[in-house]
Amino acid sequence: MILFLLIFVSGISGGVMPIPFFWLGAAAVSALAVKELVSDDRKKQQLKRRQSPSAKRLDEYNERGEKSSAVAIYPSELFNTDQVAKPAIGAIVCCGIGGVLDHTGIWVGDDTIIELGGNGLIKPVSPARFTQERSGKRVFIACDSTAMPLVSELAAQRAIEQIYQYRDYHLIENNCHQFIWQCIEPNSEPLTTFRELNKRLAKRHNKQVYWDLCLL
Repeated sequence: MILFLLIFVSGISGGVMPIPFFWLGAAAVSALAVKELVSDDRKKQQLKRRQSPSAKRLDEYNERGEKSSAVAIYPSELFNTDQVAKPAIGAIVCCGIGGVLDHTGIWVGDDTIIELGGNGLIKPVSPARFTQERSGKRVFIACDSTAMPLVSELAAQRAIEQIYQYRDYHLIENNCHQFIWQCIEPNSEPLTTFRELNKRLAKRHNKQVYWDLCLL
């Protein structure tokens, strides 16, 4: 006789529903496998960047017929980020929100980041304040493969000029990522996601984006 271990969880109607223990075990194994794959990929990307003394351009991959994504290494609180980068004026920084989303800002020097808050206020904050009300504890900075920040000093100046102004904030249609891109390219099409921001940063600088730890 085969013995099945069952775990009872709350159902939608308020009752209980038995779940075979081996289902949960399979899900855990699958999650662990995915985690290992992501970790291995990050290690490969780090090794790859160290093997090249100069920053790789996206068009170099295209010329060789190789596919390349906009982002080589994403910011992560879960996985180790070995590379550390010194911030520069006009660099894009980010931290995590709830382990799912990312909040972005612009480094303007003097340990100051300009951000668009959830209340619509554009304000200067310290790195500590940047992460204070969010789940992420570390600040990441958008760099190329040589750990040089992808910067726009003009974007930093535009951000400074908007300090203490209010925007009609919307989580999707007018968020922090849109504010960042508006500072970089004021007349371009709006964007809504962190993914799209990365794609445009990569295209603008013609380089893959590496989200390295910001040296504070």
